[in-house]
Amino acid sequence: MLVIAHLSDTHLDGHPRSAERAVRVMDHLHALPRPVDAILITGDIADHGEVSEYETAARLFDSPLPVLMCPGNHDVRAAYRKGLLGDDGGGTGPINARHDVAGAVFLLADSSVPGEDHGHLDDETLAWLADELASVPAGAPTFVALHHPPVVLHHPVIDAMRLLQADPLAALVAAHPQVVAVLTGHFHTAVASTFADRPLRIAPGVVSTLRMPWEGDRSLTTQTQPPGVAFHVYDDSGLFTTHYRVVV
Repeated sequence: MLVIAHLSDTHLDGHPRSAERAVRVMDHLHALPRPVDAILITGDIADHGEVSEYETAARLFDSPLPVLMCPGNHDVRAAYRKGLLGDDGGGTGPINARHDVAGAVFLLADSSVPGEDHGHLDDETLAWLADELASVPAGAPTFVALHHPPVVLHHPVIDAMRLLQADPLAALVAAHPQVVAVLTGHFHTAVASTFADRPLRIAPGVVSTLRMPWEGDRSLTTQTQPPGVAFHVYDDSGLFTTHYRVVV
């Protein structure tokens, strides 16, 4: 049985509040009697994209467990590379990564568009995804992770900032039956949906929680709710299940 702890949108900004919430989640995960197999963080690691924020992230997310991360729209690629990956080259191309963990394959795709809030998978990233998916053995459970959700989620503000032109990703997912699920962030609230006939799971926000239109005409997000985490379970029968928790 594979257990994945999925969190997102830590928005580390140098303020003690954001750091405390991230620490609270990591402490909760480290205290579990059965360690999770991987911790997945789907973007917006930093709030301003500054190197110091990524250096904080590197410290807070240091763990004996595998920690897998990808960028979001608040992240800045060159600073992300320097602060998290130790790469001083200043590269601005997409940050895509494959991780093989506990018999599963995680393909983390960079859906960020420098200077923009919406998501897009450029030709380089789509080609990388296609090559990696083609190389995965048919029986290896594979998870595609990115920051931006590829479907409409019924929020007029966030829907405009989703992954635009999602059809190429849908075609890749549909063509590879080993893809178990698509895992994203960005929405700051727990969501279960489908994409390309596969489960789509969105992690709750760590730094804040989005208010949906039917929850009242208030601010876009609330900081009164505790941070959340999704636990994705893939069992030996091939069943994929998600449990959402808040961390108080």
